[in-house]
Amino acid sequence: MKHLLLLCCVVVAGLSSVSRVEAQANTVFPWPFTGQGDRNVGAAFASRSQVIAQHGMAATSVPLASQIALDILKQGGNAVDAAIAANAALGVMEPTGNGIGGDLFAIIWDPKSRKLYGLNASGRSPMGLTKAMLEDELRQRGVDKIPPFGVLPVSVPGTVDGWYDMHNRFGRLKMRDILAPAITYAREGFPVSQLVAHYISMARDRYLDPEAGVEETDNFVQTYLPGGEPPAEGQIFRNPDLARSLEKIAEGGRDVFYEGEIAEVIDAYMRRLGGYLRKEDLAAHRSEWVEPVSVTYRGYDVFELPPNGQGIAALQQLNILEGFDLRSMGHNSPDYLHVHVEAKKLAFEDRARFYADPEFYKVPLEKLLSKEYAAERRKLISMDRAMTDVDYADPEILEDGDTIYLTVADKDGMMVSLIQSNFRGMGSGLVPDGLGFMLQDRGELFALETGHPNDYAPGKRPFHTIIPAFIMKDGRPIMSFGLMGGGMQPQGHAQIISNIIDFGMNVQEAGDAARYRHDGSSQPTGEHMSDGGVLNVESGVPMPVVEALRAKGHKVRVGKGGFGGYQAILWDAEQGVYKGASEMRKDGLVAGY
Repeated sequence: MKHLLLLCCVVVAGLSSVSRVEAQANTVFPWPFTGQGDRNVGAAFASRSQVIAQHGMAATSVPLASQIALDILKQGGNAVDAAIAANAALGVMEPTGNGIGGDLFAIIWDPKSRKLYGLNASGRSPMGLTKAMLEDELRQRGVDKIPPFGVLPVSVPGTVDGWYDMHNRFGRLKMRDILAPAITYAREGFPVSQLVAHYISMARDRYLDPEAGVEETDNFVQTYLPGGEPPAEGQIFRNPDLARSLEKIAEGGRDVFYEGEIAEVIDAYMRRLGGYLRKEDLAAHRSEWVEPVSVTYRGYDVFELPPNGQGIAALQQLNILEGFDLRSMGHNSPDYLHVHVEAKKLAFEDRARFYADPEFYKVPLEKLLSKEYAAERRKLISMDRAMTDVDYADPEILEDGDTIYLTVADKDGMMVSLIQSNFRGMGSGLVPDGLGFMLQDRGELFALETGHPNDYAPGKRPFHTIIPAFIMKDGRPIMSFGLMGGGMQPQGHAQIISNIIDFGMNVQEAGDAARYRHDGSSQPTGEHMSDGGVLNVESGVPMPVVEALRAKGHKVRVGKGGFGGYQAILWDAEQGVYKGASEMRKDGLVAGY
C-alpha cells in the first residue's frame, strides 16, 4: 500500500509538472527549455524531411485541408478537383487568410495537352463608384488614401467564378462532391489551430477598434466570435451560414453567387451600409484565362502570371540575380543577401510604376522581362553600398496581407499551383447578412494619381499581390510552388528558387532556410522609397552577417513574423515520384499516397 501511494504521488506530481509546463507555455512567457533538436540526415536547419509519394500529393496550410485533397484524389478526382476542395475547406478552416469573398489565381499543368494554363480570377471595382465620388468620400473622412477596411476597398469577389472556370475546363467529379467536405466541416465544426486562433484574435482587435472605420461589425462577431470571444486553440468552431452558402453554390453553380440569391444579399447589405458594390457588378464579373510568362534562370524556365498581379517582379529579380555567382558568395552571406535585396529594390520600382490591369494599361512585359533590361539595371548595384533612392527606368528607352497557397498533383501528372486571399487581415471586416464569409478589401491597392497605370477607375482590377509560381525544364514540369505574404511573395519566390537551383537544397530545406524580407520599396499606390527601406531577417541569419549588412548601409532588423508561408510539390521524373514540402512558419501539411 505504501508503494502504491508513493506511485500515485509520483504520477500526480508528474501530471502537475506537465500541467505547469503547459500552462507556462500558454502564457506570454517563453518555454523553460530552449534549443532545437538534431537531425540525423539532411540540413541541420530543416524542420523535417521532404515528403515523397508516387500517386498523388497535396500541400496546404491546414492539415485537414491536405487530407481532404488526398481524399478527392483517391475518389477519382484530379488535381483541379482536389485543389478546389482544399481551397473551399481552407475558407472554412483558415478564414483569416482566404474565403469566397476574395480573389484567386492559378497555374495548371495539363499533362494531356502538355501545356501550362494561367487563370486570373480577380474582381473589379464597383461600376457605380467613380473616382470623383471616391475622392469626395475620402475628403469627407479626412483621409487621402483608400482605407483598408469598410465599404470603400470592397471589390467583386472572383474566387467562386475561378472555381467553376477551372472545373468546367479540367474537372472530373461533380461540384457537389468536391464541396461536400468543406460543407460538412462548416456545419459540424473543426478544431481551431494555434495560428488561426491567434489571427482571429488579432482580427477581433482590428475590426472592433472604433478607429478602423468598419461600418457594421455585428455580423463579424456573430460569425467568427462564438460567445463574443475568439475561438481558442482546439475549440470546435462551426460556421453554419457558410455551410448554407457553399450548399447553394454546389447546387446552383456560380450563377447563384453572381446573379442569384447570394448576389442579392450582398447588394442589399452594401446598400444598407452606404457601399457601392451591386448585383450588376457581380453579374458582369468574368475570370480570364491568361498565358503564364517566364524567364530562364540558369537553364530552368520560371513561370508567373502577368499583371495585374506582381509575379513578374520575381522574374525581374531573377534576371538581375543571374548575373551574380551566388553560390560562390555562400548562402545568406553578406554579399548574397545584399545583391538579393538590391535586385528586389530595382524590380519593385518597376512594380510600383508599371504593374496594373492590362485592360486599362499596356504593360511593357517583353521589355521588363528582357535580359538586356536586366543587364542595364544590374549596373546600378554597388557591392559596397545599399541603394536608398531608386528610380524606375523608362521602358520605351530600352530596346507590392494574408493569403493561402496550396498545390496538388495527381497520378496522371496534372499539377495545380493555386493562391487565394481576401487581402489585408481577413478582408474588409464586412460579413453580408447570413452568408458566413467576409468581403475582400483588395481595392485598397489602387493608386489615386491621375495618369498612373494603377489609378482608380470603375470596373477596373486593382494591383494584386497574390501570385502562384511554376518551374519547367526542357518543356517538362518540375515544380509547383508558392509563398504567401503580400510584398514578401516575389522576393520569397526568388529565395526559394535560388535555394534549390543555386544551392541544391531539397524542397523542404529550401522552405526552412532563414529568409529575408525587404520593406519600404516604392508602391503601386503611390508611395516612393527615399531612405532605402528596412531589411528584415530571421534569427537564423548570423549576427556577423547582420553587422556586415549594416556596414553596407542596410537598416537591418532581426525577428520573426512576416516571412511568408510556403508549399511546394516537385516532380522527380527520374525516380517517378513527387517530393513535397510545407511551411514550418504556418500550420501546413504536405501528404501523399
